[in-house]
Amino acid sequence: MAYNFLHYEENENDKIGIVSLNRPEKRNALSEELLKELAEVLNAIAAEKKLSVVIIKGLGKIFSAGHDLSEVYEYDPQEKIRLFRTCFLAMRAIREMPQAVIAQVHGIATAAGCQLVAACDLAVASEDTLFGTPGMKIGLFCSAPSVFLSRNIGRKKALEMLLTAEFMPARDALVHGLVNKTVPPEQLEEATYTMAKTIAQYSRSCLAIGKRMFYEQINMEDFKALNFANEVMALNSTTKDSEEGILAFLEKRPPVWKD
Repeated sequence: MAYNFLHYEENENDKIGIVSLNRPEKRNALSEELLKELAEVLNAIAAEKKLSVVIIKGLGKIFSAGHDLSEVYEYDPQEKIRLFRTCFLAMRAIREMPQAVIAQVHGIATAAGCQLVAACDLAVASEDTLFGTPGMKIGLFCSAPSVFLSRNIGRKKALEMLLTAEFMPARDALVHGLVNKTVPPEQLEEATYTMAKTIAQYSRSCLAIGKRMFYEQINMEDFKALNFANEVMALNSTTKDSEEGILAFLEKRPPVWKD
């Protein structure tokens, strides 16, 4: 698959795909065309069902500075709606695909770039990364980024980021749940890939079931969620991979996934 604003590669043996934002000269700004390509590649990966994990990273000095503000400024109202709808579709592709999506973050992740990190299932960041939602500085509140941000970290911390427009360092992003792990910059790629390989060794069908179940139950009342989870577990236990995994455990041997 060839793209103008992304670089894509995959390791079929490890069942891992790597999507790289490729506008380093524009600080990997999320232009409308880049967002279209991001949704396209993620939907293609989801449909092929041969990979287990996708890593999203940025080429160049930073992860992403957010939307391309020249588009936001120049577009007419209908074009602006189309732009933000395109971003919506890219975020939804991350949520709905059966693969786990890991953000590999370095440098800076601001505004829609921060939204992208928060929308991913998992995130690994270099220790010197800065996160921010600085829309207040330009009179454009980071409304869309606030959605996933507030679902990653507490309300008051999210509002602090949104209203002060100040950067959150990686160490605080780890404490407040925006990222899963921070590592020295020179270890970022290896640490992210190691996490991806850990997940990719498991059953793809189990991963798909688990990811979908998690996001569907997260906003349910406790016992409604528990009832839903019990139903999913009962169905999950009838799959070929679940039966193989349980039998392999009882027979004390590695499972052979059928996916």
